[in-house]
Amino acid sequence: MALTLYHVEWCPDCKAVRNKLAELGVPYTGVIVPDIRPMRKIVHEVSGQYYVPVLIDGDSVLTETHDILAHLDSHYAKTSS
Repeated sequence: MALTLYHVEWCPDCKAVRNKLAELGVPYTGVIVPDIRPMRKIVHEVSGQYYVPVLIDGDSVLTETHDILAHLDSHYAKTSS
């Protein structure tokens, strides 16, 4: 199932999530949203709020950076045998 990340380019938290996705080699669709929060209607439609980053992974909607990073680590990090 494809992941979708709603973000803005200048946001440090968004960058941390993009870096984690790259580090783990997880493909995703990036959706750059407007800088002005009230204009982020698509973010509000999927998450109920206007803040980014927002990660959609299947039925999971993650809105807090630390939750997103933990989710990526727990679901996509390769474990060594």
